Amino acid sequence: MLKTLPLADRVQQLHPSPTMAIDSKAKSLIAQGKDVVNFGAGEPDFDTPENIRQAAINAINHGHTRYTAVGGIDALKAAIRERIRLDTGVEYEPDEILVSVGAKHSLYNAVMTLVNPGDGVLLPVPYWVTYPEQITLAGGVVQYVMPDPQHEGEPRPDDITKVMTAESRGLLLNSPSNPSGVVIRPSILEQIARLATEKDLWVISDEIYNRLVYDDTVHTSMAALPGMRERTVLINGVSKSYAMTGWRIGYAAGPRHIIKAMTSLQSQSTSNPSTISQYAALEALMGPQEEVDVMRREFDRRRRYIVGRINQTAGLDAANPQGAFYVWVNMAAWKNRQVGGRLIRNADDLALAWLELANVAVVPGSGFGMPDYFRMSYATSMERIETGLDRMQNLLETAQ
Repeated sequence: MLKTLPLADRVQQLHPSPTMAIDSKAKSLIAQGKDVVNFGAGEPDFDTPENIRQAAINAINHGHTRYTAVGGIDALKAAIRERIRLDTGVEYEPDEILVSVGAKHSLYNAVMTLVNPGDGVLLPVPYWVTYPEQITLAGGVVQYVMPDPQHEGEPRPDDITKVMTAESRGLLLNSPSNPSGVVIRPSILEQIARLATEKDLWVISDEIYNRLVYDDTVHTSMAALPGMRERTVLINGVSKSYAMTGWRIGYAAGPRHIIKAMTSLQSQSTSNPSTISQYAALEALMGPQEEVDVMRREFDRRRRYIVGRINQTAGLDAANPQGAFYVWVNMAAWKNRQVGGRLIRNADDLALAWLELANVAVVPGSGFGMPDYFRMSYATSMERIETGLDRMQNLLETAQ
């Protein structure tokens, strides 16, 4: 019998993504012929707009299939700089931009560049499942910032200072938030910025959903606030706003010395992102923007419907998300009850019951740091949303 080769300690600490796990299980059931309504997806259900697809085809036909500079082609960097200027008012130079293989890769580069072993990294709860794993991989210590229930998931400076220690070095923010849809208000963001300046913290600001905000919500970039450009690494990409998740293009903007170090790190891992995808992203950022608005309006329509239905369901409670395409649902009222003959102890149990007994996939909140919640994506058609909610409610009606 062959001896099992040992694994490095760093990878043995990692946990599989619960969002990917639920999506994988849902797709497995679909492959078996089951009609599963999948609310677990973290990607738009729209096709990439035609002009962007055509730009990729043109790139191939024009021979743009070789290596590029590690940090991306100049034209794409220029487009990113202009997009950031339009969205945030902040201006960057070309050597303050790094194009990577998706925003997750941009985050990885930033975390690995800024976090030393033993460094404390402040992370508001709920958080995207990847954040604590990347911090741990870098040898950092995750310092969880628990929200005050009265603030509906919006982190406040007081929440942050409660968990700060002498080892705290940085803060990782995500606004609009995955999973909660919370958009941090400008006034609160200003207070957090002052705290970061006073305590000499760096900030990684994940703003991948910045163009998917609703009602009169205003998204403010941390980098746009006084004194923050020089201590913030801004993360964004084309995946969510342009329905380009599979194209794998993200980017980081930040202080020159940090971006230079991140570029060096990337040069020893992936090198440049896909050349063809870079030309597609260039068209996304510089071409017509009407499709972004079309998708946002449709997400908004679904958002209103799904929140209304959830809040009409006994024992479920959802705040109105201000951004992204997720609803964050409190299911605590269902704990210690029987649903479909199963004891429900937390959202994991309820999610499993819905998947196995009703063919509906939601993502339990344990992976996001809040086990009494679950996340539902409305990046699926209205017809499927209606069907899924009907099934969920029907199963809950069997409760004892």
